[in-house]
Amino acid sequence: MRMVLRLVVSIAVCLILVIEASEAFAQANTGTIKGRVRLTGKLPGNPVIRMGMDPMCSRMNAGKRILQEYVVATVDGNLANVFVHLQGNVPQSPVSTQPVMIDQKGCVFLPRVVGVRIGQTLQIKNSDSFLHNAHGLSGKDNSFNVGQPTAGNVFNFKPKNEEIMLHLKCDIHNWMNAYIGIVTNPYFAVSDTTGAFEIDKVPAGTYMLQAWHERFGPVTKSVTVKAGAVTTVDFTYTGNEKAASSTEELPLVAGNLVSTQRHEDTKARE
Repeated sequence: MRMVLRLVVSIAVCLILVIEASEAFAQANTGTIKGRVRLTGKLPGNPVIRMGMDPMCSRMNAGKRILQEYVVATVDGNLANVFVHLQGNVPQSPVSTQPVMIDQKGCVFLPRVVGVRIGQTLQIKNSDSFLHNAHGLSGKDNSFNVGQPTAGNVFNFKPKNEEIMLHLKCDIHNWMNAYIGIVTNPYFAVSDTTGAFEIDKVPAGTYMLQAWHERFGPVTKSVTVKAGAVTTVDFTYTGNEKAASSTEELPLVAGNLVSTQRHEDTKARE
């Protein structure tokens, strides 16, 4: 009996060593993609959101100028909220059990752009003490539409199909917008307020890398990743590009989006 137990333990130890060696090899055979997204053209203005149609939203944001952040860029053109991901047949890894969170706070979605894998949980939370609804507008069978009446309410959703991008709205407060990149692999990122993005632990190889912006649409580049190296890929928009479908809101008589403000003001608020 002791010999059998020792044999079982020995086999288990060998399996652990093999798995660790495989993981170490896989990690050693990976590289990093870094880059920056820039807008070279004239910076457009962003509408100021007028929340008077809902007194509760208006009170929460009293004294603030909340912009509809269609184009978040610094004065020198560094572009935020760009979803960057590897396309096509990419080596897979286990899906993360860590959920991706979008919050409804102060009558806006935060953050505006996220990525999630098929099979990973997307959580949409309501932090406001009144009714919102989360409405996912999908062309790939990822649609949902749920009411969230109280603070702390969380909706859990697992997307079924790859989709660039799923548009998230609140039908009650139609200025609320967010975008969700649904992908099959973990190699994606969202550019920050400096326009920078980074995707690490990418298996060595040659891929197509796509950047997507809600106003300017997709841009694609070929990228070759080498083991142990950092590959730099920058994307540039001129400002003349246009996404396949516009998400621009029309001004409402009740006072939704009625005036504009330049991104120099956005820069000053950061």
